[in-house]
Amino acid sequence: MKLRRGAIDEAVVQLPRTRLIPDPRQAALDLPRFASQLIGAAGGAVDPRQIERLFVDYSLTGGSLRRMLVVEGGTDERTFAYTVARQLQIPLANLRDEAPSAAATAWVAAGDAHRLSVLPMSYDGSTLMVAVLDPFDAEVLQLLESLAVPQVALAIALEFEMAASINTAYPALAEVGHHLEEFAKSDVGSALSDAAELFTDVGDDDAPVIQVVNKIVTQALRERSSDVHIEPVDDRVRVRFRIDGRLKEVLALPVNIGPALVSRIKIMAGMNIIERRRPQDGQFQLTVDGRDLDVRVSTTATIWGEKTVMRLLDKSRSLHRLGDLGMPNDTHEIYSRIVQSPFGMVIVSGPTGSGKTTTLYATLTEINRPDINVTTIEDPVEYIFPSINQIQISEQAGLTFATGLKSILRQDPDVILVGEVRDVETARIAVQSALTGHLVLSSVHAIDSVSALYRLLDMGIESFLVTSSIIGVVAQRLVRRICPSCKETYQPTALEVTTFRRMAGESLGEWVRGAGCNFCTGTGFHGRIGVYEVLAVNDDIRALVVAGHTPREARAAAVAKGLRTLQMEAVRLVQEGHTTIDEVVRHVFVTEDLA
Repeated sequence: MKLRRGAIDEAVVQLPRTRLIPDPRQAALDLPRFASQLIGAAGGAVDPRQIERLFVDYSLTGGSLRRMLVVEGGTDERTFAYTVARQLQIPLANLRDEAPSAAATAWVAAGDAHRLSVLPMSYDGSTLMVAVLDPFDAEVLQLLESLAVPQVALAIALEFEMAASINTAYPALAEVGHHLEEFAKSDVGSALSDAAELFTDVGDDDAPVIQVVNKIVTQALRERSSDVHIEPVDDRVRVRFRIDGRLKEVLALPVNIGPALVSRIKIMAGMNIIERRRPQDGQFQLTVDGRDLDVRVSTTATIWGEKTVMRLLDKSRSLHRLGDLGMPNDTHEIYSRIVQSPFGMVIVSGPTGSGKTTTLYATLTEINRPDINVTTIEDPVEYIFPSINQIQISEQAGLTFATGLKSILRQDPDVILVGEVRDVETARIAVQSALTGHLVLSSVHAIDSVSALYRLLDMGIESFLVTSSIIGVVAQRLVRRICPSCKETYQPTALEVTTFRRMAGESLGEWVRGAGCNFCTGTGFHGRIGVYEVLAVNDDIRALVVAGHTPREARAAAVAKGLRTLQMEAVRLVQEGHTTIDEVVRHVFVTEDLA
C-alpha cells in the first residue's frame, strides 16, 4: 500500500504543534504500519484489501479515521481502540471504575464533550488527561489544542463506555438549580398564577420553565429512559425516569413549579391548558443531541395536582429484526415458520411494557416484501415504516380499532397488524379476517401463550373460531441484562440456590451478577433481554380448547408436545449468564408444576 506523505499532512488540519502528549499527527505518518497492526489484531475478521482502501481514502481526504474503519469498514470497536493504543503508546481509559474529576471536566464544555466524544478525566495543575474515541480526528485535536492548560495527555476509550460516562459527567439536570432560582424570582414563581399567566410565561424560549422541561427530556433520553413521570406529592414535585423497566427518582422540584411545568408540556403537546381535572393525551416532537424524538404525553389529576407522564420514542433508533430479539435459534425457527403462513392469526401476549410492540414491528420487518400489501392500525403509531401503510387511531374522528379494521379489509390487504385486541368487536373482525385469507398480527394482554387463547374466549369469541383462526401465540417478558462491563462471579444466597433448583430442577455451576460500575450507574444491569414462549397451535390444543378443557390442561398438553415455557427460557438465560435469578422471579410467571 503506497501512501503519499504530503497528502497525509494536508489531510490532518494544519495546526501549530503544542501540548498534545503524544501528538497523533506523528503517528498518522506511519499508516502502513498502523494498517498492518490493525489487520493482525482483527485476526482475519476484516478484509485487508478493504482496510487498505480505507487508509488510502484517509490519506487523500482526511476526516475521522475511526469513522472510516469502524463505522464504514466494519472493524471491531475494541480492535480499533487496542491498535490505536499500541500505535500511539497511550493507555486505554478505565471508564468502568474511574470517574472524571470536577477539576478536569471544567475545562471542556458539555456541548463539546457530547458532540466530539471527549471526556476530561483528571487535572494535576499542569497535565489534563483526556479520553477520546478518535485521536486522529481534526476537530478533536483543534479542541484540545485550544484548551488553556500546559499540556494534554491522551487516552483512548470505547464508544459505549464513553457515551455513558459523558452523560454522567455532564448531566443535563446539573443546570436545573440555576433555572429554579430564576423561576423563584419570576412572577409565576412568587405565587400560583392562573392558566393565562402561565401561558404568557412559558411562551418565552428563555423562560426557566421551558429550560427545566428541556433539561428533563434531554437527560431522560441520554439515560435511555422510556418514560418520564412528573408527579406532585405533598412537599415536592418528584421526577422519575423508567430505565430498563425500573423507576428511578432523579429530581425533586419545589411544589410551586408543578403547575407551570404541566402547562408548558401541555402547550408543547397541543393540549388544553385550562382543563386540569380531566385526563388528556397529546404528543410533540423534539430534537435532542441531533436525534429526533417523538414524545407522547398523558396527564391526569391526583389529590396533589396534575401528574404528567411522557413516553419517549427515539425515531433515530433502528428497528429490530427477528434475529435481534434474543430468541434462541430453535424458538426463532418455529416463530419464523408461523409468520410465513399466508393466512391465520398470530398473537403476541404479555403485560404492559413486555416488548410486544417491538416483536410485532420486528415481525413486519421480516415478512414485508414489495409484492404484498401490509397495513397496520395502531394506537399510537410508535415507529414509522417507509413502505408500510400505517393508520393512527383517532377517537375524536370515530376511528377505532374496530372501524379502522373494517376499512382496512376494503383496502385489499395481505397482512394486517392490529395494535391491540381490546374488545369483542375488534377480536371478532380480526378472527374473521384471519379466516378469510389474511395474515393478522395482534397483541393481547395475557400471562402466557395458552392463556391468550382463553382470553379471546372470555371476550365472547366462539371456541371453534378461535382454534380455526389462531396459528401461533408468543408470550414474552423483558428482564434486565447483566452489565457486560462489570460482570463477576459471586457466592449466591441459600434462597437463590433453592429458588433456582426449584425452577430448573438442577444446580447452577457458576453464579454471575453485575458488580456495579460507571457504565451501568452502579445498578449491575444495562439494557434488557427478551424471554419468549412460542406456541404453534396444533390439533391437540385445538381439541382441548373446543372441548372446554381448562387452561392448565391445555398448557400441560402443550408442554408434553415440547413447548418451552417462559420459565424454562428464563432459567436458560440465568444459566448462560445473561440475567439473574432475582430478575426472573420478579418478571416471569412461574409454573413450577409444569416446568
